[in-house]
This record gives sequence, C-alpha cells and structure tokens, in this order.
Amino acid sequence: MLEVEALATAYGQSQVLFGVSFGVRAGEVATLLGRNGMGKTTTVRSIMGMVPIRGGAITFEGRPLQGLPSYLVAQAGIGLVPEGRQVFPNLTVRENLLAAAADRFRRADPWTLDKIFALFPQLAGRRGHFGSQLSGGEQQMLAIGRALMTNPRMLILDEATEGLAPLVCIEIYRAIESLKASGLAILIIDKNLRALTRTADRHYVLEKGRVVWSGVSSELVADRDAQHRYLGV
Repeated sequence: MLEVEALATAYGQSQVLFGVSFGVRAGEVATLLGRNGMGKTTTVRSIMGMVPIRGGAITFEGRPLQGLPSYLVAQAGIGLVPEGRQVFPNLTVRENLLAAAADRFRRADPWTLDKIFALFPQLAGRRGHFGSQLSGGEQQMLAIGRALMTNPRMLILDEATEGLAPLVCIEIYRAIESLKASGLAILIIDKNLRALTRTADRHYVLEKGRVVWSGVSSELVADRDAQHRYLGV
C-alpha cells in the first residue's frame, strides 16, 4: 500500500535520511523504531510532503507522492496523528473533529462523531470542552479521532503514546487494535515495545537515518541483541 524506496532527506546541508526503504501492506500494522534523533519523524514528514526529499521514491497505492504538498498527500488517503498532538486549542472537541471531516472515497460506513465517541468514550463527555482544556491523553485521543474523520486509507501515528499515563496508553492501544481489526493500514512510531510487538505485524528499525533491522514481531521479540543495540537506552 505504501512503498518508500531509497529515501534521502536533508535539512539544509545536514542529511538525515540515507536510503531508507520500507513498506506497509494493506491491512497491516507496521512500526518505525529507533532511538531519538535517528530519523523516524523525518521519515514521516517526508512521506507527508512536509519536507522536500533529496532522492528516492514514495508511492501510495501506486501513486507517486514525492513532490506533492501535504494537503494532496492527505487527500490521497493518508491520515496523520502528529507528534505533539497539535489539536486546535481554541476549538471544542466537536469542532476539532468536524473541522477535519471528509469522505473523499465514499465509504459505505464513514467515520462520524458518534463512531469517534464510541471508539473513545472519554471524549464524549468532553465534546464541548476546548482543546486546551483536555489532558494529554484526551488530546491524543482527539488527534486520532481528527485523523480518522478524514476517512483515511492509512493512518500514521508519530509518537503514539509519548508522555501518557499507563492507563491511557492501554486505551490508545485498545483503539489501535480495533482499527487494525477493521482493516485499516497503520504505521506507528512509539517506544512501547511490548505493546508494539503485541499489536504490529512488521517492524523497521532506524539507526542514523538508515534501516538497520526489519522483521516480524516474533523475530524482534527473540532478537535481544537488536533490542539492546538499537533500542536500548
């Protein structure tokens, strides 16, 4: 569904990605793993057209994405839950969700406010509260809901549970597992390795802007050396 081939990205004279290649299949949950500063968010920003790439190719459902502005990447069917959540602080929960609502692919069962509130019941009672009045966990739920209201064909979550309380993390991963069961393709960046190996199908580990390890969950769980070398603190 998503193919990233030999991706190279730089900020000015500082190159960050050196030939990153990976893919996400239809209905699959894949992860980008690695320590901070290894290029995970830059990879996402490259896919979404937020930074220009220096080389390589990005293809989504057979359509080249490189060179497209962010809004056209989103309209192609990729929903982004950005690092830091970035909800609209002066809009209510309901307004945040409606501001992003779109159904460009004429889904038989599109996302609605009721479906978002069923996925995240905690938001239902907060629908009239402003984004700035929400806890960090509620803001993350809202950011996921806002992305889903675009009715994407693939969802990208950058730092899915960063800084969230353990109970909120459980709720977020419960929602991710529900989305996976619905057939939605998902790409996740997160540090919760136990939850990721339980939920995701395939993993790609970045080290200094390169993919240095890839495999399925059972292989990553068994490869303690890779965990220590690339993911340990």
